[in-house]
Amino acid sequence: MEQDSLVAKAIKGYDDMYKNADPRVQNWFMMSTPIPSLLICLGYFVFVWVSPSIMKNRKPFELRNLLVVYNLAMVALSTYTFYEFLMSGWLAGYSLGCQPVDYSDSPQALRMARVCWLFYISKFIELFDTIFFILRKKFNQVSFLHVFHHGIMPISWWFGVKFVPGGFGTFHSLLNSFIHLVMYTYYGLSALGPTFQKYLWWKKYMTSMQMIQFVAVTIHSCQLLFMECNYPIFFVYWIGFYAVIFLIMFANFYVQAYLKPKENGVSSQKHRNGSIEGHKTKSS
Repeated sequence: MEQDSLVAKAIKGYDDMYKNADPRVQNWFMMSTPIPSLLICLGYFVFVWVSPSIMKNRKPFELRNLLVVYNLAMVALSTYTFYEFLMSGWLAGYSLGCQPVDYSDSPQALRMARVCWLFYISKFIELFDTIFFILRKKFNQVSFLHVFHHGIMPISWWFGVKFVPGGFGTFHSLLNSFIHLVMYTYYGLSALGPTFQKYLWWKKYMTSMQMIQFVAVTIHSCQLLFMECNYPIFFVYWIGFYAVIFLIMFANFYVQAYLKPKENGVSSQKHRNGSIEGHKTKSS
């Protein structure tokens, strides 16, 4: 009886939550229910788990040309989302303080909702980062941080688009799009071969950029805890929590890769080359 009551409460809570969903996105691709997103994320985790066994007796795939095309395509996509976040909000009247979601059908509000949806879809495309690492047998690059980040972002952003496609929460998406266009530029150039290696000395600064991003998002989120704002407080907590967790994880990686003295005088270059690529992120 008690179990039935808990199930009933869960169903009621689910129904109550859906009453606050944005009706504009109901019929958009993948937006009617979170089930497809959940299944893809679960499938991703399963694939990562079984992939060492699948690739154990296989040679690494040679994907150089594909990686060049993929990374340059991601540069274009990240540049486009960065531009759209700017033009639909952050250079079009958005405030760095309280910024509610505009749920109207105005051209600007719909433009913002569409780029939020596109940003959500991009999180699925980014799962190929991991797939390419695995096919090339670069298992040391498939770190916990890499897998955790890539695996939770699609479903997190499903809820973002479903309930708050715009406003305050898109600040971290704006920053993340910029970080990604820089990062995929690096990986695209890196995939071109040794000729370009000498121009990629700025690799470690990408991690610094990511940490700065999370600091900015944390500060931006904390301010709403001290002011009245017509923006769902749950998403404020979630964005802030997400930023703090990843700030800690990236800071730990930075210390281990670049600051911590290496045992027996071994250079950290090998560690850096073998790990940083496994920490590509998009915060959102």
